[in-house]
Amino acid sequence: MKGECAFPVTMSQAEKTEMVDEARSTIVLCLGEKVVRDVTKEPTATSMWSKLKSVYMTKFLAHKQILKQQLYSFKIVESKTVME
Repeated sequence: MKGECAFPVTMSQAEKTEMVDEARSTIVLCLGEKVVRDVTKEPTATSMWSKLKSVYMTKFLAHKQILKQQLYSFKIVESKTVME
């Protein structure tokens, strides 16, 4: 999200404000209660998105790394089957 500066010059300020408000509302509707509490103080969709990235991407990346380590350390026990 680039913010209001990314809108075309031909758009009126009212249209820009309406789009920003709709984007912010859409973000709020898509989040759970616990997450919404973390970002509701942000005034714009761009600042909400930045806050979400800063809070949750670091947790996601750490979690992803742990899952990779668990996957690589997972060993398949091969059983010998006797074919008759």
